[in-house]
Amino acid sequence: MKKYAKLQKNIDGKEKYSITPMIPGGYITPDQLIKIGEVAKKYKASVRLTSAQKITIGNLMKEDIDNIWKDLNMEPAIKDICSVINIDICSANFCRRSKYPIIGLGMKITKKYHGMELPAKVKIAVAGCKNSCTNAYSKDIGVLPDIDGKLFIVIGGKSGLKQRKYDLLADNLNERDVMLIIGKLLNYYKINALEGERLSSFIDRLSIEKIKEDILIKLK
Repeated sequence: MKKYAKLQKNIDGKEKYSITPMIPGGYITPDQLIKIGEVAKKYKASVRLTSAQKITIGNLMKEDIDNIWKDLNMEPAIKDICSVINIDICSANFCRRSKYPIIGLGMKITKKYHGMELPAKVKIAVAGCKNSCTNAYSKDIGVLPDIDGKLFIVIGGKSGLKQRKYDLLADNLNERDVMLIIGKLLNYYKINALEGERLSSFIDRLSIEKIKEDILIKLK
């Protein structure tokens, strides 16, 4: 990744790049949205909404990228691919099906853990009910509420070509517990995982029982 930009295409030797500014949980101010539109128009860029609650600005020339970031005055969504790259947050606070107003917790997780360097990329999602509009069950780490509003954490979910069913890490939690457990899990993974080893493969290698024993034994 150059200048926090991704090579989008190379046609007849002409490279075009895309960039993705940081938009926590997909919640953006009107001024930020206008600014993105103005910058995209200035540089004749494409604009795309992604499944990860982000806005990608594409069809960019390499020589324009530094100036585009200055014009945007926003942080890049991904600075290092081997890190916590996504925290998806559902619209629980505005949804009649919600069992827990999860947006605040999602923002706390984003503020504390987004960008944390790790052996491989990690995706996190929080949802306000078990319907899980953010697909929390198929993320590396998912946080959801039970019907009574108590939170639980699932880990190791994986979609795509080689799917993996999530493991339940802990339940009957409050927000403090969730923040503490996620922090302990990420640090444990950072210390013990192999380079490039995704969390799902890490769990399969060590076992969910071993991970539970090591990170939950002294939960306070």
